[in-house]
Amino acid sequence: MSGLPYLSHEAGFTDRGITKAGKLLGNWKEGDASGIGLIGVPLSKPSISHSGASFAPQTIRKMMNSFTTYSIQDDMDIQPITDFGDITMHVTDLSDSIRRIEETAAGILNRHTDILPIFLGGDHSVTAPLFKSFKEARGKAGIIQFDAHHDLRNLEDGGPSNGTPFRQLIEKGVLEGKHLHQIGIRNFSNGKAYTDYGKQHGVHIYTMQDVYETGILTILETAVHELLKETDQIYVSLDMDVMDQAFAPGCPAIGPGGMDARMLIEAMRFLGETPQVKALDIVEIDPAVDFRDMTSRLAAHAILTFLSGYQTRK
Repeated sequence: MSGLPYLSHEAGFTDRGITKAGKLLGNWKEGDASGIGLIGVPLSKPSISHSGASFAPQTIRKMMNSFTTYSIQDDMDIQPITDFGDITMHVTDLSDSIRRIEETAAGILNRHTDILPIFLGGDHSVTAPLFKSFKEARGKAGIIQFDAHHDLRNLEDGGPSNGTPFRQLIEKGVLEGKHLHQIGIRNFSNGKAYTDYGKQHGVHIYTMQDVYETGILTILETAVHELLKETDQIYVSLDMDVMDQAFAPGCPAIGPGGMDARMLIEAMRFLGETPQVKALDIVEIDPAVDFRDMTSRLAAHAILTFLSGYQTRK
């Protein structure tokens, strides 16, 4: 891993009455850490489409300074975050990069047992090794996935790409299909073969139409209830392309008909409040094609919203 000094992301203007959220990020030092831990996973080489998602961890950190630490809704300030820096990827060897992700995530989770990790991708391929390490370190877990796509593509046509993480986990026996809840699956963004594969393996699939008709909080309440029948904890994977392209123009796979920012904020608050949610990853942002960093700003806001809920946990 490489340390990332958060001071390089300080806001350009200082107001003594405001603390920018970038100040929450404190560099990890040798020793104990607890609370929230931030880990960058800057891998985008396995992306099916051209992607600069490897630049997202730094950009999201920078966009924390678009906001303050103060939640007016709760009349409280967000607590500091331990920033572990970015996992260093191999320049050319993809399998070695995956190995580094698994080993580094496992090392952090095993050493700092009280840390709730927030992983900043990277494309969605990083979820497979991250969840594998999380489950090995922390025990039986299920996944709530926000995504326009199933990410259940076959492995023969392109190998372990950003379209295959959940198929990898299912086929390797790391994850049971019934322990995966997919939210926001979008029209004209998937193939029937992969919807059928999900159904055959017991995956719970909620389309965007389901979200519109049922409501995001009702779906999340159901997903949490079902997962906790058989698992001890929940890993949340937020693919930002679940958002409508109007709210997240910096995703490699933008499209109309997705979630709006209000839905995401409500979802992140609910999941932050849920004690059994023990990990979060945010993936599929390409700062190189974003407009005024809108997508990274939304991701930073989602993190703060999650943390505001987390601080209300009993």
